[in-house]
Amino acid sequence: MGRTREAGCVAAGVVIGAGACYCVYKLTWGRDENEKILDEDEESMDTSETGVETVKGAKANVGAGSGAKLHGDSKVKPEVSLGLENCPGVKEKVHSGSHSGGGLEAKAKALFNMLKEQASTKAGKGVRMGIISGNRTLAQSLPCPGGRGGGCHPTRSGSRAGGRASGKSKGKARSKSTRAPATTWPVRRGKFNFPYKIDDILSAPDLQKVLNILERTNDPFIQEVALVTLGNNAAYSFNQNAIRELGGVPIIAKLIKTKDPIIREKTYNALNNLSVNAENQGKIKTYISQVCDDTMVCRLDSAVQMAGLRLLTNMTVTNHYQHLLSYSFPDFFALLFLGNHFTKIQIMKLIINFTENPAMTRELVSCKVPSELISLFNKEWDREILLNILTLFENINDNIKSEGLASSRKEFSRSSLFFLFKESGVCVKKIKALAHHNDLVVKVKVLKVLTKL
Repeated sequence: MGRTREAGCVAAGVVIGAGACYCVYKLTWGRDENEKILDEDEESMDTSETGVETVKGAKANVGAGSGAKLHGDSKVKPEVSLGLENCPGVKEKVHSGSHSGGGLEAKAKALFNMLKEQASTKAGKGVRMGIISGNRTLAQSLPCPGGRGGGCHPTRSGSRAGGRASGKSKGKARSKSTRAPATTWPVRRGKFNFPYKIDDILSAPDLQKVLNILERTNDPFIQEVALVTLGNNAAYSFNQNAIRELGGVPIIAKLIKTKDPIIREKTYNALNNLSVNAENQGKIKTYISQVCDDTMVCRLDSAVQMAGLRLLTNMTVTNHYQHLLSYSFPDFFALLFLGNHFTKIQIMKLIINFTENPAMTRELVSCKVPSELISLFNKEWDREILLNILTLFENINDNIKSEGLASSRKEFSRSSLFFLFKESGVCVKKIKALAHHNDLVVKVKVLKVLTKL
């Protein structure tokens, strides 16, 4: 009976020990695998810049139990074994105890103690399983299509909280990532929303707003729109006064110095419309020499040159500011010879303004001109050019007579305009040849000029 009781106690101890082993193992069965998965997740996070996570795992021994499914790019299906294969220390000591002799009760106690120690050593690791969040959000530093910074997907929670989501959160909780934060996408500047249309007729407060925008911005697009808006409004006399009274002339004129040819063209156009007003001309005269210099050196026959010539023509309609441009007479005649059809017409209109002022005659006829200028009297030219060059000759001839310069011909060189028009006699021959021109208007103009010789 004593031996039977002893055997029963031993059997009870074995059953209790096996149950304790099962319970402890049930709680801690996947921690080694999860630790490996977390380590691999952390390494992949440190080495990969694309945010793609891969989970490498191995299948555990197959036993009776249910598997946990990991959601992610790679799927691992660890399966539970109810044996003691994952407790190598316990298995080794129990095996050695069975060979060292002793009773079954001692073996059961030894097994129970080893299981208790194994559970206590893993207790620290088991605490972290309870604090893993089931939520998943994208890192704020990772840009994605649809937004700069922040996540582009809503937070995920629920049954998919395990696996890679838990591993990612756990890996970030263990140590700070050494990855440099991803750079944000550059912001693409949209088109500036100008408050007015370029053809709107604006009131004084609105013109003030446009002038403020023009004064503060360095954006060529905004400058161009503002200049076109001001130029269109300057076509109306009431706005010509308003822009001047608001201090708009210096704000517009400061853009003459810009290197952008489009901005300079729009600046000249706006000043040209403003120059129709006599009081505005008093403000613009400060910049007339600068406009003239830029017009002469810019690209031949360009839009900037044409806009500058139109402004100079308007500024010389009266006699008040013509003396400011007398130093450029040789350049005007050189441009008259070199320019295309439209440039020739515009420069002749400018020179005609000077010829209508007798006080400018001496300076005008004494300047050097290219001898090829005589070719403008050929009948191959169209009506507009012929009428302008005949008017130019007529005015100069009248001023020479009125100013008494015919008697002082020795003052002028052979390369001067005086010698070309008056002394060479070539111009008179060319004009007489135009008397048989097919155009009646040109023929009448020729006859008028010849009667004054």
